[in-house]
Amino acid sequence: MHSPVRQAVSVPPALALPVVESEFPRHLHPYWPKLQEKSRAWLLEKRLMPPDKVAAYADSLCYTDLVAGYYIGAPDALLAAIADLSSWFFGWDDRHDRDAVHGRTAGWRHLCAGLHETLQDPHAQLHHKDPLVAGFADCVLRLYAHLGPRWNARFARHFHPVIDAYDHEFGNRRTGTVPSVEAYVELRRLTFAHWVWIDLLEPTARQELPDAVRKHPAYRAAALATQDFSAWYNDLCSLPKELAGDEVHNLGISLIHHEGLSLQQAVAEVHRRVSDCVTDFLAVEPEVLGLADELIDGSAAGRKASAALQSCVFNMRNWFSSVYWFHHESGRYRVDNWDDRSLPPYVSDAPGPELPECEWAGPELAGGQE
Repeated sequence: MHSPVRQAVSVPPALALPVVESEFPRHLHPYWPKLQEKSRAWLLEKRLMPPDKVAAYADSLCYTDLVAGYYIGAPDALLAAIADLSSWFFGWDDRHDRDAVHGRTAGWRHLCAGLHETLQDPHAQLHHKDPLVAGFADCVLRLYAHLGPRWNARFARHFHPVIDAYDHEFGNRRTGTVPSVEAYVELRRLTFAHWVWIDLLEPTARQELPDAVRKHPAYRAAALATQDFSAWYNDLCSLPKELAGDEVHNLGISLIHHEGLSLQQAVAEVHRRVSDCVTDFLAVEPEVLGLADELIDGSAAGRKASAALQSCVFNMRNWFSSVYWFHHESGRYRVDNWDDRSLPPYVSDAPGPELPECEWAGPELAGGQE
């Protein structure tokens, strides 16, 4: 189901993690070549990138490489849906940035409302005027086809706070507010959608985990280590891009602003925290694999649950290698190659569709922890 990928890029010393290079072999889903082709077509069909930018940048951004290294063993249709969700996520992140920069508050609020509504009734949003809402609806419907209502409800429950967290960041950007280190760490766990990506390990394994396993402290610790690693390694590699764009949300920026660290010291501290995530995962991994052994009780259900958990742990491991190499292969962070360091060339600076302002009237959601 998977084959190693040979790394062909060099990693700057300040970003290098020898333990990832030596202890976390890289894998790539065999569907990847077809996935790349389908992703380009989907971006065009859903109007999430202009055709000229798809042609010039889609492959070099490596968005499909990222998820094809995360979710080994996923059915092809599921992997395609996850890949499109990932590409959509990057597009949403870019819209968030440009709407904040230009003060397009009404459009942003309407987008947030549309995304919340999509989680409740994706069919109703498939033809929404905003391509980001319609594209999200398409992804959600495809993801909802795999494990059933219980998992679908959990996915929605975990994604609502992600939207709210992005809206919180929008307010911070408009006021120039740099969150404290502690506040940023909690906010980042939502804007990176930690529990959403972890949820997707289960349809990849083709089996919903028992609650006792999913909520077990060892499983949650392993999951959190992979996600904090991914979010903070992204912060480490995107720091030049985000400083150039006057971003206020980056672990390094919070350390500089609130802890008085120099840029060099902040890079070293984020690197230390990222390294600690790897150590934390390796420390708890044996306990999670022990849980998988305990699930084998002689029944078919026990064997299936054990195999699903082993799949989840295997793919947690794959987060480290996939995230690590993605950041050095993707053109998303190469600010030194751009004419304007504050405006990535793959981003369209045009506003979204002109729509009346709309506020989300649903319940206040926070945490996404269950």
